[in-house]
Amino acid sequence: MEDIVENPVIRVRNLVTRFGPQVVHEGVNLDVRRGEVLGLVGGSGMGKSVLLKEIVGLIEPTGGTIEVLGRDTGRQGRAGLQERWGVLFQDGALFSSMTVAENIMVPLREHTTLPDDIIREIARVKVAMVGLPANAAAKYPSQLSGGMRKRAGLARALALDPEILFLDEPTAGLDPIGAAAFDELIGNLQRSLGLTVFMVTHDLDSLYAICDRIAVLIDRRLLVGTIDDLLQADHPWIRDYFHGPRGRAAASSRS
Repeated sequence: MEDIVENPVIRVRNLVTRFGPQVVHEGVNLDVRRGEVLGLVGGSGMGKSVLLKEIVGLIEPTGGTIEVLGRDTGRQGRAGLQERWGVLFQDGALFSSMTVAENIMVPLREHTTLPDDIIREIARVKVAMVGLPANAAAKYPSQLSGGMRKRAGLARALALDPEILFLDEPTAGLDPIGAAAFDELIGNLQRSLGLTVFMVTHDLDSLYAICDRIAVLIDRRLLVGTIDDLLQADHPWIRDYFHGPRGRAAASSRS
């Protein structure tokens, strides 16, 4: 089911993660191809978001190696990589005291020397790019709906025109119509911008709608394949997940 990818955008080898006596990952291996949408799924508490945070350098793994865009992401190799990826966390992680436009300007001011008028224009473009109305730029996160906050967080994640987009439960908390619209937005952006997307999710509809491959975190390791591959997998959790009522509903809606 898994294969070795030549020059992967993300390369994880023999990853081990422990928090005290708790072992979260044990020998995790993963290759993410350039330009694909990879969905990461697994049971609650299995370490999906932990793996994302390890890849972007927010958590140090206990052992193993992580390479992004050909560079080891250890402490000394991470500099400069943050400008080449964008991250949307589950709650949007917007600064509550800043407007949407000001939030989008933060990475631009931190990582570029562009003049302020250009930065403001880029923020305006990113607001439009994610489907927000122009007047949303001047609003504070507390004035936005949950779906609009996610789009604002996405606009900030795209501020530096990244090559890789990391998404942590992007449709969590959205109603089915809002979730489907967000999936469509991610798919359109991925195709138009040539993004590689690494998405932690529990949303079966998202997997069927936009993911090229799926990585399942089970038994502290990853099983990676297409949906068709995983539908044939002989593992109790995978069977329950993909062949249960919600899995059948998601599959039928895409057929």
